[in-house]
Amino acid sequence: MTTRPAISDDQRRARFALRHGLSAPFGSVEEATAAMTCWHATEPASVHLAVWARTGASRSVVDRALYADRTIVKQLAMRRTVFAFGRDLLPAVWGSAAARVAVQQHGQLARDVVKGGIARDGEAWVSEQTRAVHDLLRARGPRTTLQLRAELPALDARLSYAEGKAYGTETPIAPRVLTTLAAAGVIVRGENEGGWKSSRPRWTAVEDWLDPVPGPLAEPEGYAALVRSWLTTFGPGTEQDVVWWLGATKAAVRAALVEVGAVEVGLESGDTGYLLADDLEPVDRPDPWAALLPALDPSTMGWKERDFYLGPHAAAMFDRNGNGGPTAWWDGRIVGGWRQEADGTVVVVPAEPLAAPASRALAARAADLTEWFDGEVVNSIYQSPLVRAEAADR
Repeated sequence: MTTRPAISDDQRRARFALRHGLSAPFGSVEEATAAMTCWHATEPASVHLAVWARTGASRSVVDRALYADRTIVKQLAMRRTVFAFGRDLLPAVWGSAAARVAVQQHGQLARDVVKGGIARDGEAWVSEQTRAVHDLLRARGPRTTLQLRAELPALDARLSYAEGKAYGTETPIAPRVLTTLAAAGVIVRGENEGGWKSSRPRWTAVEDWLDPVPGPLAEPEGYAALVRSWLTTFGPGTEQDVVWWLGATKAAVRAALVEVGAVEVGLESGDTGYLLADDLEPVDRPDPWAALLPALDPSTMGWKERDFYLGPHAAAMFDRNGNGGPTAWWDGRIVGGWRQEADGTVVVVPAEPLAAPASRALAARAADLTEWFDGEVVNSIYQSPLVRAEAADR
């Protein structure tokens, strides 16, 4: 009987400290992106802050990668969330996680169009409007959402939710159409008119943003490529971790684990984890390190089962929807959060008593980040319960 390798929590923390650029920085935005698989981009500022934490890059350097060099591309994908991927992963994403979201969004929009009385044939309406958006962008160039609504009157229709209820509301249909197109990889979020902290993209046809445009991989190949990348970045992890992160079915994840030759390992929790077959050797533990990471950072959100780095702080750091706020890390564990004063000064908010070395290291990172902000303030809607409670007590 072959004994499966055992991976301790300490070894897991050492692995991601090295592979996430937290104990030693990466040399470029592109290197960091490849190592992290992708960045969460629901809040645009999170991409800049996550890259800074691992490279020290300025906002202009990150902007150049996003909008000039286009080595990083924002794409709606797993769990209907916006991420920023390196260009080499886009074919895998388009053929698997993003395609799954696109099909879901197309179908739900078609049903809502009929339910809302906008059209009797929802499928035909969605197909017509998505084609119209793409055609307009190819003919006239990038447009904001407001510009598209002005030029395509059908996009100015509104959908009603919970009619007759106190919480009922009406929402414009344009964002739903654009979400469907973005998930399908037909359009991309181009240059941002709102600046680095806000999301006001000029929607751009993918053909006009990427040249050449790679074709999507077949679904099994796409999932396999994403799972291989995830294991390299986050491994070991459980099947549940991968299913949650990928927003896919267990069947798709199990097939991908087989395709990449993943090996079962024993985790300290008693669960079964997975690693790539050539990644079973232990890594040396780095020196203690400190980091300040933004809301929805990939290191915070990479796993569903987080006890090995989160400990008892789940309720303090994550909201009820599972969104992680800005976090303070010491030597592989989340030990608190952080916020800004009105003048941009970064303040660490501990979730537990901190030893002197941790306090000094985190204060130094806070000073570095304060300098990087240069007076600007990011107000994350995903601020942690810990920091919200601290603010209420001030």
